[in-house]
Amino acid sequence: MDFDDTPEEAAFRVEARSWLEAHAPAKGSPDDFSTGFVEGSMDPDEFMARTKAWQRLLVDEGWAGITWPKAVGGRGGTAMQSVIWGQEASRFGVAVNTFAVGIGMAGPTILRHGTQEQKDRYLRPMLRGDEVWCQLFSEPDAGSDLANIATRAVRDGDEWVVTGQKVWTSGAAESDWGILLARTNPDAPKHKGITYFLVDMRTPGFDIRPLRQMTGAEHFNEVFLDEVRIPAANVLGEVDGGWACAITTLSNERGLIAGANKSSDTAALIDLARKRGRSDDPLLRQALVDCWIRQQIQRYHGFRLQTALSKGVPPGPETSVMKLFAAEYLRRLGDTSLMLLGPEGALLSADAPAGMDWQNRFLYAPAIRIAGGSNEVQRNIMGERVLGLPREPQVDREVPFRDLARKGSGA
Repeated sequence: MDFDDTPEEAAFRVEARSWLEAHAPAKGSPDDFSTGFVEGSMDPDEFMARTKAWQRLLVDEGWAGITWPKAVGGRGGTAMQSVIWGQEASRFGVAVNTFAVGIGMAGPTILRHGTQEQKDRYLRPMLRGDEVWCQLFSEPDAGSDLANIATRAVRDGDEWVVTGQKVWTSGAAESDWGILLARTNPDAPKHKGITYFLVDMRTPGFDIRPLRQMTGAEHFNEVFLDEVRIPAANVLGEVDGGWACAITTLSNERGLIAGANKSSDTAALIDLARKRGRSDDPLLRQALVDCWIRQQIQRYHGFRLQTALSKGVPPGPETSVMKLFAAEYLRRLGDTSLMLLGPEGALLSADAPAGMDWQNRFLYAPAIRIAGGSNEVQRNIMGERVLGLPREPQVDREVPFRDLARKGSGA
């Protein structure tokens, strides 16, 4: 494992930090918009306006899409440079993953599987934040078992007609475009009859209904599709071959989630404990130390991934390790924060003595154990691809989906 930058990486880090110091608001300043509206600290419309303006500045100045080709507005840099940029940007009062579904998930999938026409049409507006994307994957009967999707797409001339239901779609109401999985061949086994679509969210037939969370926010939605028509040119990859595109998207999603926890979280909680005179409480100290240790372990996981990227090795199952570890760390961080706050932790209002960021983090943490593949899915991946254990039994893997549907899978 290499903890140090190469001379070239060090020079890039200095350049990135210098630009950020000149253009980005400082952490904790009145202009800080790094926490966003998920943690309840900013109006969603204001937050979106700020992040779009920031994203356009990044494109104009050559700091957006570090690994994307220059032809679509990116920098044409390396994966290691992208890691360094994320590390440096996280030190400032800016949101770094607002357009994660587009730039972090749909974009890399289009770059890998899309036609030149699709790359020319979608990538630059996506990178600028002019077109916001959402992910239409999960369904009521297809969460961890994503290949069990029952939303149907039927070919009608130069269009596909899609009917079905999606759930847990982040930001659906605010999105312009969506990446959609739909079943196009029910006679094929469930992994082989799926097609990946790029869909305009303003197309007639969409019914978007918000899902209110424990935090009071409505970040997720259920989405109903009633004969939504999608041009055949909007198929990404091969018809019935959408599972390969989905795997690309999911791999990128896990990496984003794993790297999303902030390096200052535990330090900030320790500082609050000192200010509250609780730093000598033995039980609280033990919990804080546990959080600190886990965050350092996650940091070293990041160094391991960073070393691989620096050597040109693409990420593998380690993203599942990091994602699983991040979910457990955030759970413990949330529990410890409420232990520290005591009765104050029951207050979910901006005028609470310590605000409501810690309370919102506690309430939001369970979502991370599900998003991007549940903890159980990550453990299966690690067992099979890292430890070499036998695959989980899948008696339905080669059975036509239509036969599964007759047994009540929801088609």
